[in-house]
Amino acid sequence: LAPRIGDLSLVVCLDSGCANYDQLWSTTSLRGLVIGNLEVSLLTEGVHSGDGTGVIAASERVIRQLLDRIDDSHTGVVKLAELAVQIPKQRVLQAERTAQVIGDEVFSKFPLQPGVEPVSKNNTELILNRTWRPGLAITGADGWPQIGNAGNVLRPVTTLKLSIRIPPRVDPVKAQAAVKAVLEKDPPYGAKVTFTGGTASAGWDAPEIAPWLDKALDDASQRHFGKPAMYMGEGGTIPFMYMLGEKFPRAQFCITGVLGPGSNAHGPNEFLHVPTARRLTLCVADVLAAHAQQP
Repeated sequence: LAPRIGDLSLVVCLDSGCANYDQLWSTTSLRGLVIGNLEVSLLTEGVHSGDGTGVIAASERVIRQLLDRIDDSHTGVVKLAELAVQIPKQRVLQAERTAQVIGDEVFSKFPLQPGVEPVSKNNTELILNRTWRPGLAITGADGWPQIGNAGNVLRPVTTLKLSIRIPPRVDPVKAQAAVKAVLEKDPPYGAKVTFTGGTASAGWDAPEIAPWLDKALDDASQRHFGKPAMYMGEGGTIPFMYMLGEKFPRAQFCITGVLGPGSNAHGPNEFLHVPTARRLTLCVADVLAAHAQQP
């Protein structure tokens, strides 16, 4: 399609989010993603826990030590320098403005158990944590039986699926290599440790917004929502945005969507806020009209 597309001047993507349903939100950045399986084994087969514990280390204890190499279990801070960047001042200012607008909704939107608190009381820091800092989640595990089937056995192997969000501007291939190197180096007790990399997707940082697009977004938000447009990063990944940014470096980007509070993307009770979707459609039409008027 490259010959037909030519040199793009505007990219529109509607797969992103919004911090509330009260105004138009434009996405300024996306995090990348590194996925891999961490496997730890000290035995060739399971043994009686009464016989083995205290003599042979449990694989789950070793895996906890390895995870502490990349993630501080007390703070959630990812330690590897290869997975971090200097946050641009403009993105910090945008995070501050977003925090002023949405307040505690940055964390209260989640289905929290009673009494649960966020990892920080500073809402700006929470926004930067989910947009410009790396974060680790364990999304799957093998090697454990179901509780109803579990016996008194020191298991031979533990495998965890690691999902590591990386900031924009971090090379995902180098990040994955750094994770593998630090996890497999000098394993405790001589354990067999293997990190098998999977997906490695780059994040994205929007180019400087053109004055016409900035005005078009704000005018559209004022017209259809009655409030000014806002800008913020998102914590998820849209892999082809990086590809488009590399291929069309002179293009402007209108990245937005309706994944707002309670929409619960990729989770139970996922829903679309229909009134916002309608207003967003009108906003996009206005932006396209403004683009058509550019020389």
